[in-house]
Amino acid sequence: MNLPTPIRALEDLDQLRFGGADALVPVVAQDYDTGRVLMMAHANREAVERTLETHELHFWSRARRQLWRKGETSGNVLHVHALKADCDGDTLLAQVRPAGPVCHTGAATCFGNDLTAGVVDRLWRRLESRRTADPATSYTAELLADENRRLKKLGEECAELVVALARGERDRIDEEAADLLYHVLVALVGAGRPLAGVLEELSRRERP
Repeated sequence: MNLPTPIRALEDLDQLRFGGADALVPVVAQDYDTGRVLMMAHANREAVERTLETHELHFWSRARRQLWRKGETSGNVLHVHALKADCDGDTLLAQVRPAGPVCHTGAATCFGNDLTAGVVDRLWRRLESRRTADPATSYTAELLADENRRLKKLGEECAELVVALARGERDRIDEEAADLLYHVLVALVGAGRPLAGVLEELSRRERP
């Protein structure tokens, strides 16, 4: 059986079988470090050439009828470490290191198997469930019942993260960022704003 063939130079493209009216090949992007599948899109020969030249993943947009570089608006580019054709030469595997979230929803992957996004979703549902909880038994419910305290804590957590960043305290940065994210979500719940609205706004800003 033929093994995936590395694509390292422009002359290697002759082994690819670009199909359909637009002469495209599917490109599957995989995290180089974790093996997680991140996304799938299509590329024509020019897009693959640009990928080889820049080491950043390029595609062909069938909707916009134009070449596009993943992350060209958001900055979340996909740095290519390996590019391989499958045994038939009609599909490419791009092993990449992402500069940020890959999906337009803000998730790390377009396939809904992102562990981080799952944590945020679960936290959001838990926070919403505290709307009717007794403030005496839940810190979240206490914050939701007191707008002044809720906003004061949000400001405090923001300041604490800034201090940790300024001092370069690596472990504390993660902790303070997690605290801030929690209080941002609580503030959204308290304001009656859905998490989906924030994700939609981020998606709108990402579009060229």
